[in-house]
Amino acid sequence: MANETKTRCLSAADFAVPVDDRYFEDYVPGSVYEYGHITITADEIVAFARQYDPQSFHTDPEQASSGPFGGLIASGWHTAAVCMRLFVDHYLSHVASMASPGIDKLRWPRPVRPGDELWFRATIDAARVSNSKPDRGLVHTTAELLNSDGDLVMSLKAMNFLRRRLADV
Repeated sequence: MANETKTRCLSAADFAVPVDDRYFEDYVPGSVYEYGHITITADEIVAFARQYDPQSFHTDPEQASSGPFGGLIASGWHTAAVCMRLFVDHYLSHVASMASPGIDKLRWPRPVRPGDELWFRATIDAARVSNSKPDRGLVHTTAELLNSDGDLVMSLKAMNFLRRRLADV
């Protein structure tokens, strides 16, 4: 995926501060951000699958053509890795991220196929300051990956701990 760091904001709406200066306070519930594009190639699909998910509909274009999806498709885990790349490049603070306690509701409603151009949408669902550790907050995000037709190919609910900017906490 040579083009993953060349993605950009897809709308005029973006954070008021760059990802290198973003803290918990910058994640406002209700905000929606869109970033992209990454084009998925057949070679990338096969290479990822051979290493991590060696099912024939991911690794063998000929077999995949007569399989349940009518052609080669990306592993869901490959799709999740693309989503994570866009999440980290554009959305998740590079200075305040303190890891994640996990994700919920991971779904792959549509397959990703060779040539699909994917983009990322993040919706901030909730943000609250930690009760036990007031130097940080927990942000809940709906992360979605869509293809160039606007079809949802992956969604998940992310939780991230972020350091607060406030010096008096």
